[in-house]
Amino acid sequence: MGWLTGIWLTIMLLGMPIAFTLGVAVMVYIAANGMPMVIIPQRMIGGVDSFPLLAVPFFILAANLMNAAGITDRLFHFARVLVGRVRGGLAHVNVLASLIFSGMSGSAVADAGGLGSMEIKAMREAGYTPAYAAAITAASCVIGPMVPPSIPMVIYGVLAEASIGRLFLGGVVPGLMAAGSLMIMIALTARRRGMPVAAEIQPRETMLATRGAVLPLLTPVIIIGGILFGVFSPTEASAIACLYALLLGGLIYRRFTVKGLWSVLQETGRTTASICLIVATATVFAWLLTTLRVPQHAAGFLVGLTTDPLLLLLIISLAIFAIGFFMEGLAVMILVVPVMQPTLQAVGIDPIHFGVVLVFNLMIGLMTPPLGVGLFVVSSVSNVKLEPIIREVIPMLIPLLIVLLLMIIFPSLVTALPNYAMGAAQ
Repeated sequence: MGWLTGIWLTIMLLGMPIAFTLGVAVMVYIAANGMPMVIIPQRMIGGVDSFPLLAVPFFILAANLMNAAGITDRLFHFARVLVGRVRGGLAHVNVLASLIFSGMSGSAVADAGGLGSMEIKAMREAGYTPAYAAAITAASCVIGPMVPPSIPMVIYGVLAEASIGRLFLGGVVPGLMAAGSLMIMIALTARRRGMPVAAEIQPRETMLATRGAVLPLLTPVIIIGGILFGVFSPTEASAIACLYALLLGGLIYRRFTVKGLWSVLQETGRTTASICLIVATATVFAWLLTTLRVPQHAAGFLVGLTTDPLLLLLIISLAIFAIGFFMEGLAVMILVVPVMQPTLQAVGIDPIHFGVVLVFNLMIGLMTPPLGVGLFVVSSVSNVKLEPIIREVIPMLIPLLIVLLLMIIFPSLVTALPNYAMGAAQ
């Protein structure tokens, strides 16, 4: 097992994409032990042959359709009339717009790449430093997968065989807390940093922006309401989100062209293929870990340290946070969940609580160097080098880590809403 991990880490450090590092490591181990190579394609196909996993490409498509339909513009302007008039208003707008867009895309990268480019441009024109504008965009994109719908929570639900509907609801309060913590930090530092104050917004502009955002704001209501009341499953909800985005962009706003839709489908296909390849290869790697009884050994080791659920969850979360510095979040999730399942069951940690904590932990990893995908995305859309963005983003980790700690210490922050809502709906 040790040399398998060594091969994997070595080729990963050489710069090979994570999906291929996992695949190569598995191939080498299987070949060295005389096992039939046909296991690899069988397990890869089995890893992605899942009805709930169909929600992933549909939510990606929905996010891309909303970007192409100009819905991000409407949401940004709506957030601007709500909180744009205070000192540091556009920084607050950045966070609030990300929170609102979260209820439609479920993807942190879609948030950073689509809405982020608009936010950074507006902040730079208003007098914010380019590095700060990019950093607050990277920090706010963490909120995306917390507020339903959420692509990482769909994948966790499939891996852990947990209720995706409960996971969606479990992320609402932490998502709001994350947004609130960032806005508190902005308010506390706005005067010291000399952040600009926006011009007075006229009532007519407020009315127009609100009217333009009403229909897009119905998206999370439709998704969560439909799941909560049993009208459709999370997978079906993802298809409904695509249909609603097509109706808004095609019939109401008339922003779609054949060429534009083809570009959206191409981008969706590329992103989906990347995610599915990681899921497929990581599934084979996770199967190999299970075959080698790594989950049982890990459970025995961790339970030997402590049987206190809170302390154990703190230890696991600290380890995941450290791993997130060097690995892509989706791959971490696919590897960690099968290994941790016996441990969670042994000490009685709620899988919904653990899933939301895990997703938030991994999303913070999007803004931590050296492998923070969110940092690379905002660096690309802002044309700002990574070094100044990293200097600005590090202080923003503090409020988010505080929220993570509160989620761990107080499980009801995650579990209370799904328990109440699902109980009331039954």
